[in-house]
Amino acid sequence: MERFAEDAALLAKVRDYLWKNAHLVSTVVSGKEEEGAKFRDYFDHHEPIATVPSHRALAMFRGRNEGVLQLSLNADPQFDEPPKESHGEQIIIDHLGLRLNNAPADSWRKGVVSWTWRIKVLMHLETELMGTVRERAEDEAINVFARNLHDLLMAAPAGLRATMGLDPGLRTGVKVAVVDATGKLVATDTIYPHTGQAAKAAVAVAALCEKYNVELVAIGNGTASRETERFFLDVQKQFPKVTAQKVIVSEAGASVYSASELAAQEFPDLDVSLRGAVSIARRLQDPLAELVKIDPKSIGVGQYQHDVSQTQLARKLDAVVEDCVNAVGVDLNTASVPLLTRVAGLTRMMAQNIVAWRDENGQFQNRQQLLKVSRLGPKAFEQCAGFLRINHGDNPLDASTVHPEAYPVVERILAATQQALKDLMGNSSALRHLKAVDFTDEKFGRPDGHRHYQRAGKTGAAIRVRSLRPRSSPMVWRP
Repeated sequence: MERFAEDAALLAKVRDYLWKNAHLVSTVVSGKEEEGAKFRDYFDHHEPIATVPSHRALAMFRGRNEGVLQLSLNADPQFDEPPKESHGEQIIIDHLGLRLNNAPADSWRKGVVSWTWRIKVLMHLETELMGTVRERAEDEAINVFARNLHDLLMAAPAGLRATMGLDPGLRTGVKVAVVDATGKLVATDTIYPHTGQAAKAAVAVAALCEKYNVELVAIGNGTASRETERFFLDVQKQFPKVTAQKVIVSEAGASVYSASELAAQEFPDLDVSLRGAVSIARRLQDPLAELVKIDPKSIGVGQYQHDVSQTQLARKLDAVVEDCVNAVGVDLNTASVPLLTRVAGLTRMMAQNIVAWRDENGQFQNRQQLLKVSRLGPKAFEQCAGFLRINHGDNPLDASTVHPEAYPVVERILAATQQALKDLMGNSSALRHLKAVDFTDEKFGRPDGHRHYQRAGKTGAAIRVRSLRPRSSPMVWRP
């Protein structure tokens, strides 16, 4: 039996059969019906193991971990009752070339095959295939989380517009925070529109909107969100001068940020409950810049996130955040430490030193000034410079995606076209007639043979197109 159970060729045949035909079976543990009511859909459930969706697989595994469900593998789902001889046993017989008739030893050999199947092969492969299903389900859950996080981070920013954040609540009141166009906190309040003080609350909101020229109102989507939305509509009816547009904003992770060390450093004198309203307002202005302050796992856009490998999940989500930050780019003169930390090539210490240099010396005027920042050497500069933008600086190219090392290529393009950079920015018709290979060299894609020509041409084309277009938001924001 041990030799049969270790036969790799036999196990491969049985594994293939089980994966194609077996069902994953879930049943309730006796006496756990009431305690595990949330798993009632899986009290008597079975489906092909190869096609079970990740969310159902993770639900069943969670039920098993909580002691509510029992999971097993049905190798012969075509039978209503367990057959006397499983198809798995027949695979073993065929693999070994046994001819079982009515010989004296056949009964013993059948017993050996049956025992091998039930105790050695099936139990081993059931554990293995269950692990495969769980691993596949976890990978899919992590990928879903990553895609949702990417979409959330890359949501179009509303931009530089004064915004009011409303963190809804019933008994505890609605927390109000107003930030100016740059995201600076200018006013806070707590109102109680849902506990008989709607008139007083309406006056307070209208006064803040008028005083700070509020253009947008971000309403958290948590408890009392709809009631708060209706309240604001009533405010607009009572006070026609309040013309701000309302937007429902996900408040996932706002409470985590409110109690974080970062929030305490940013708003040391502000009540924890009001910090969430600030986060809600800012995440409408620029979702990426605000959400990078929160642990990605706390943003709440995944399924069964606590049931998957936390190490793998954290690694995947961190990569998504960094990809988004580097795809959009960072304004060097306004970015926070958490946002700068996500830029390729920058450590947290470097990010802190950038902000400290900015506070001491004023805004950066060109990318070369980064080399004056403590601990930021030539290698780090080479990695990060292309992702850091300086608007209205000494060189318009510092606001583009072009790396400083590629500036000479742009200068050659400008010399050839005899036009100013501002005239070529976004002028695709003027750029379309240029031959990329004319502006490349040994450093920037010059071909050393015919087989490299196409690659060099693509490199040059990418340089000229990226360099001569202005930075834009990831999407056009619409209320």
